[in-house]
Amino acid sequence: MNHKVKKSNYTFIDLFAGIGGFHIAFHNVGAKCVFACEINPHARKTYQHNFEKMQPELFTSSTTDEQCRFAKDITGIDKEDIPDFDILTAGFPCQPFSQAGLKKGLNDTRGTLFYDIVEILKVKQPKAYFLENVRHLYKHDNGKTFETIKKIITEELGYSMFHTIVKASDHGLPQHRPRLFMIGFNDKKIPFQFPDKRGLKYTMSDIFNGASVNKEIGYTLRVGGRGSGITDRRNWDSYIVDGKVTQITPKEGKRMQGFPADFEFPVSDNQAMKQLGNSVAIPAIQDYAEKIIEVLDNA
Repeated sequence: MNHKVKKSNYTFIDLFAGIGGFHIAFHNVGAKCVFACEINPHARKTYQHNFEKMQPELFTSSTTDEQCRFAKDITGIDKEDIPDFDILTAGFPCQPFSQAGLKKGLNDTRGTLFYDIVEILKVKQPKAYFLENVRHLYKHDNGKTFETIKKIITEELGYSMFHTIVKASDHGLPQHRPRLFMIGFNDKKIPFQFPDKRGLKYTMSDIFNGASVNKEIGYTLRVGGRGSGITDRRNWDSYIVDGKVTQITPKEGKRMQGFPADFEFPVSDNQAMKQLGNSVAIPAIQDYAEKIIEVLDNA
């Protein structure tokens, strides 16, 4: 992938990496990934396919999961073996906190993966972290789940926390996709201001190559499966394009999430749509990543 990259000396790790939305955003602001972790075999295939040429050392460091810089199961990693880094990034599994999930929060076994993040912060003491999750996490269990997360990070680990709900449409992309962003620093005195919102850079018409589309801002991309119909009350992937019912494909989904044109999916379209639905809106992540780098530079 060819990008206009700013230069910086910061390093980051990409936890619950999916297909690399965080990686692209931080690469674009000049930071270098020194460790990544993703357990899903289909997502791993897409991640390696797109980043191996850019950063071969991530994939050739070792053949063992415990030492490999592109690890599988975060729970099986000795946290001391993770290379030193400056910024921890993680779109940690949202199923426990999502309205579509089991709503068991940190009691859900998948929710306990948050504690692997905690352990890494405790052991490695990076300068900053950037966590992303579904909006519902903020209000889950009457706010108790979020308060637990905040208390652990700020009181037990001693990091600051700045949090806000961010829409992809406020950072140029034509989908709402509200997500909870949590950012903090090991130096609590470091101030952090959220980046300014931007107007739409693209509309759904741009996503469909200038065609007439029934919505300017699209539905939030979801983990798709078989897709939805135009009359489905939970429709998320069907539009009226030039008068015809049209279902988005990975080509349009990629644009809606801000992935570069040369990003490739070596998997089925069905898997690609699931991966895109699980991913992050890259321009939104990148705007915040740029602010993190800026405040670290000035600290």
